[in-house]
Amino acid sequence: MENLKCFFKTEDSISNLILRVALGVAIFPHGAQKLLGWFGGHGMEGTLGFFTAKMGVPYFIAILVIIGEFFGALGLITGFLTRFSAAAMATIMAGAVAMAHWNNGFFMNWSGKQAGEGFEYHILAIGMATALIISGAGSFSLDQWVTRNILDKE
Repeated sequence: MENLKCFFKTEDSISNLILRVALGVAIFPHGAQKLLGWFGGHGMEGTLGFFTAKMGVPYFIAILVIIGEFFGALGLITGFLTRFSAAAMATIMAGAVAMAHWNNGFFMNWSGKQAGEGFEYHILAIGMATALIISGAGSFSLDQWVTRNILDKE
């Protein structure tokens, strides 16, 4: 039970609220593109095809990335399972850098002159996720509610 308390524990922090909601809102459209085909995405089938056939990502890993981006973003926005969701985001972003963005350099492709996007966005996302892994969801989170109303009552 003590490990579960550590997993959900968070301070009443507005800073963490801002971090998790900003990261969740930034990631959600990417997950919705991959899972649902929203925002001009290709949906689950198209994304799986691209990841497995074009990028060589194993099918199971591709499924985890799609589910992780979509539901992890929702977890961050609501502050539920924040440390787990943030760890998933950091892992996904690190994988994206390694597999797709490293060769494009640091900067995003603002001028349209690069072959693709750089990894500066990913560094920001990894930094935000790491801060949330360390300190938790913050104010107005389901993790905080679970801690106060369920775990601290036992």
